[in-house]
Amino acid sequence: MTEKMTLSAARYFDSEPRQLEIASRLYSLVATAPLVCPHGHVDPRMFADPDYQFGSPADLLLIPDHYIFRMLYSQGMPLESLGIPRLDGGPVETDHRKIWQIFADHFHLFRGTPTGMWLAHELQDVFGVSEKLNGRNAQAVYDQIEASLKLPEFRPRRLFERFRIEILATTDAAADRLEHHRAIRESGWGGRVVPTFRPDGVVNIDRPDWKQNLIELGEVCGYEISSYVHLIRALEERRAFFKEMGATATDHAALTPLTVELSDAEAETIFERALRGTATESEAARFTGHLLMENARMSIEDGLVMQFHPGSYRNHNQVIFEHFGYDKGCDIPVAVDFTRGLRPLLNRYGNDPRLTLILFTLDETTYSRELAPLAGHYPAVRLGPAWWFHDSLNGMRRYRDQALETAGLYNTTGFNDDTRAFPSIPARHDLARRADADWIASLVVRGIVDMEDAEEMIHDTAYRLAKKAYKFD
Repeated sequence: MTEKMTLSAARYFDSEPRQLEIASRLYSLVATAPLVCPHGHVDPRMFADPDYQFGSPADLLLIPDHYIFRMLYSQGMPLESLGIPRLDGGPVETDHRKIWQIFADHFHLFRGTPTGMWLAHELQDVFGVSEKLNGRNAQAVYDQIEASLKLPEFRPRRLFERFRIEILATTDAAADRLEHHRAIRESGWGGRVVPTFRPDGVVNIDRPDWKQNLIELGEVCGYEISSYVHLIRALEERRAFFKEMGATATDHAALTPLTVELSDAEAETIFERALRGTATESEAARFTGHLLMENARMSIEDGLVMQFHPGSYRNHNQVIFEHFGYDKGCDIPVAVDFTRGLRPLLNRYGNDPRLTLILFTLDETTYSRELAPLAGHYPAVRLGPAWWFHDSLNGMRRYRDQALETAGLYNTTGFNDDTRAFPSIPARHDLARRADADWIASLVVRGIVDMEDAEEMIHDTAYRLAKKAYKFD
């Protein structure tokens, strides 16, 4: 017998009666507040076409979500069996019912995980599934979701409105022509979807696809990117175009937070060595560090918010990378040094309030030791929310406790959902709002803040901090 799936109204709250009462009250103030989604990876083409359909339940919920398939892979299921496309076009499972069956047979793997929490909310609240998913009811649940996806109210634009999304930012490569964003703007639809400028592909010279990315950047700019000077010019031009198309932010990733100020001659020498394929690992790191400095300068000039998330060893699993490519759930955290690494950038630009630099981490030990003190001092620095492996109930609690003492609440930036799985967005925001309501309630119970302050704080964490930090006004 399959059990009914129920979402407790008091889920994620502490059971101590007074804290539970206050948390419930605080959550009720923001439960239906608009969603501000400043940092995500949803494909904008789904909003460009008013008749866009998601495809099968596996297309929508499983294949694009590395949170799901990385767990299944860790338990021995080949990515081919989950329908993940291979770079070489090799055979993968194309029967989406079989893929869904594998997922349902192993749904227990997500018990207690953030993915399990999001999926429970998503299945019940978005698709009306009333039973716990398992191998026995897998096909019936598939049928229910498939039938829903054929309805007009499950078109992406209609769901955007149903989810109460006020603004959603995508993440787009430097050479992206933003044709889907242009189509959205010209369609007359009222939903606000904006791009985010992501230049990693052309500034991280150790990437295997760097030269191809440079070629594509040159094509969109109308000239060959054959020198460092050309690269800087191209970045400035593309940032201006992205801003014209509604962007308010840039997004940067690197293995470490190393920042370095090179002379133009040094930068040109490394660029030329990279073109010849002879740049060393150290030179690549220094070049990326210098380009971070240059993008900070550009942000002061053009006003775009700068997001930076170092500390991830990208594509750690070489076998998966070679067969399936980027973003396949095998990015693993490494320990990094923000204090020393960011000092050159912060000494040059961190005292200028025209710069907003939002820092993310995968290494929780840096919250209280480095990141919160940096955000609590430099006018330019803000601390991003718990991210990736820590965007969970427990991770959010630890983040708030560790950051409050030296950064305070108002040097943080609210919540971002950082997802490719569009229907999971409301579930992720709901979990964050409940986690924050419970944390703020604990401050009230201990006499640290009063209810008047608490009510202001929950509105800030749920809505106002993100909107302000990303200049969405």
